[in-house]
Amino acid sequence: MLSMDSLWCGSESELSTLRICKSAVERTEYRLCRRKTSKSLIPQGLLHAPEPQPIKSHRQRRSGTWPRTRSLNAPSPIQQFGPCGRIMKNSAMVMQIQDPASQRLTWYKPPLTVLVIKKVHDATILTPFVQLVHWLVHDKSMVVFVEAAVLDDTLLAEYGDFTSVRERLMTFRAGTDDLTDKIDFIICLGGDGTLLHASSLFQQSVPPVMAFHLGSLGFLTPFEFNNFQDQVLNVLEGHAALTLRSRLQCVVLRKTNDLTKDKKKPTTILVLNEVVVDRGPSPYLSNIDLFLDGKHITSVQGDGLIVSTPTGSTAYAVAAGASMIHPSVPAIMVTPICPHSLSFRPIVVPAGVELKIALSPEARNAMWVSFDGRNRQALQHGDSLYVTTSVYPVPSICAQDQISDWFDSLAECLHWNVRKKQKQIDEMSDMTHSSSDTLEELDNNHHDERPVDT
Repeated sequence: MLSMDSLWCGSESELSTLRICKSAVERTEYRLCRRKTSKSLIPQGLLHAPEPQPIKSHRQRRSGTWPRTRSLNAPSPIQQFGPCGRIMKNSAMVMQIQDPASQRLTWYKPPLTVLVIKKVHDATILTPFVQLVHWLVHDKSMVVFVEAAVLDDTLLAEYGDFTSVRERLMTFRAGTDDLTDKIDFIICLGGDGTLLHASSLFQQSVPPVMAFHLGSLGFLTPFEFNNFQDQVLNVLEGHAALTLRSRLQCVVLRKTNDLTKDKKKPTTILVLNEVVVDRGPSPYLSNIDLFLDGKHITSVQGDGLIVSTPTGSTAYAVAAGASMIHPSVPAIMVTPICPHSLSFRPIVVPAGVELKIALSPEARNAMWVSFDGRNRQALQHGDSLYVTTSVYPVPSICAQDQISDWFDSLAECLHWNVRKKQKQIDEMSDMTHSSSDTLEELDNNHHDERPVDT
């Protein structure tokens, strides 16, 4: 065991010299003159003591079945806290979030292929579509991909200059053809639905998306089509900011039949806005169990539940009473739909956690689930829905920057905090003067009508 003297001595010679000192004063002066300056307040003897060997223990297995992102948060710039505490290294972290201000688009080689997403069966977008495709093919010599359903529109025959371009377009069919590693750049013409459709076409890495506002709402489409040549050329040169919009990875696990051993392949869907679980056509309240990382959190009794991304927080979730979250915030929002409890408020959980949604054993009816408003299907007893943050976000190109685009969309599309401005004091001088005169008249009348004491 180390003595108190040996703690303050760095060698055996210093320890023997300290023991020769007769009085306590001499020992104290010797310690002060021999002690070396150190940033740590721990005695030198303890700093050189052998470290205890860690006790080997079996690593506890993570709850849940499906692999997920453990953390989407970037590592802290400070790894040590105090003289002893530090962050444990997490080897399972598969994705990091950069500083949002540093997220800018760069091309390590010039883009050659572009995918143009157009709102189908909309005659107002045909003219911008023909102008854009004609400019990309003839002026920029790019390979343009379009959906086969777009070219089936008979109104395109009215554009004479489109005939020469039509033969040079590459077509595909959604759900049949795979576009992985074929597209360098995406341009959307329409509303927010075109961006959601572009996200659904890529279940892994998504190319940068440039969305033009030609729809009804346009919350996710910041670009105007007036001078599209300059804006597209600016993006092709690599001068643009990005917003990495996180997506949710949804896995539907069906109940297996133990008798026939019929294992159904799980369905995996990536969504940009939200996944909605509701009671469907049933008149009864939904009764849904919610688990977070394998732990039961609560049971949802009401019309349903919304699990949304920060991008989807301004969609269905905000209509159900949730807060609006900037798309660069790594989070998952859980919002009840008409809950049968006044205290059930929306919550925000860290990005990367695994949510499990299943019917409660006492539920009277099945639950229905939809992914970004599509692929609606019923989940019975024994079926489960696993939701976590996907490692493949949607890189949305900003017209200005992340902050300006988002708050401009809040003001223009949702009329956030739009009100009449309060008048200045000089504009109210006349009103104040007239009101003071009225108060004096009322006071005089009240004084005249006061009864006299007898």
